[in-house]
Amino acid sequence: TIIVKNQSEFKNLVDLKDFRISKAIVETILKNLYTTRRFIHILTIEVTEDHAAYDITIDREDFLEGLETNLPHYEKNECYEDCQKIVKGIKFLKKIEQK
Repeated sequence: TIIVKNQSEFKNLVDLKDFRISKAIVETILKNLYTTRRFIHILTIEVTEDHAAYDITIDREDFLEGLETNLPHYEKNECYEDCQKIVKGIKFLKKIEQK
């Protein structure tokens, strides 16, 4: 869960490529590589001004793109062990796509 004051603050986190969001995406994908469920919950955004919570999900069909998009963020943050896990996940998903 990420708590923000308003939706604009969350948009800024996305625009600035906040690592917490990348981490939530990657960890969720890697934990669910073998799932048959179509949509997987990534994180919840709580907006205090709106007294609302928004659930962010990812479609299984977007797993590969999600890992490929977030790999550079892990490289930038020098999370090299996690980079190896992401690369393994990418190879696994590409292998499945070929079937």
